[in-house]
Amino acid sequence: MKAITTSRIAMVAVAAASLGLAACNSPQQEATDKAADAVEAQSDAAADAIDAQAEATTGAAEDALENKADAVEKAGEAKSDALKDAADKQN
Repeated sequence: MKAITTSRIAMVAVAAASLGLAACNSPQQEATDKAADAVEAQSDAAADAIDAQAEATTGAAEDALENKADAVEKAGEAKSDALKDAADKQN
């Protein structure tokens, strides 16, 4: 019985600490995080569109479009990561 009570207390403590940390984000930090998510979503959509074009072609053109799609996706992830890092430093 004591082990169950102790683990419940530990869970409550962890949950309270998590809520406390989540509340520390400033509105500016939240906005930067949302912008980072939007950048990543937009680059993923663009990469998907380029991939769709690649599927309609063959040979070297297909390879070039697939490489371009990969580059667009990686660039979007890098920009998103940079924005998220900046948001973390705002705190």
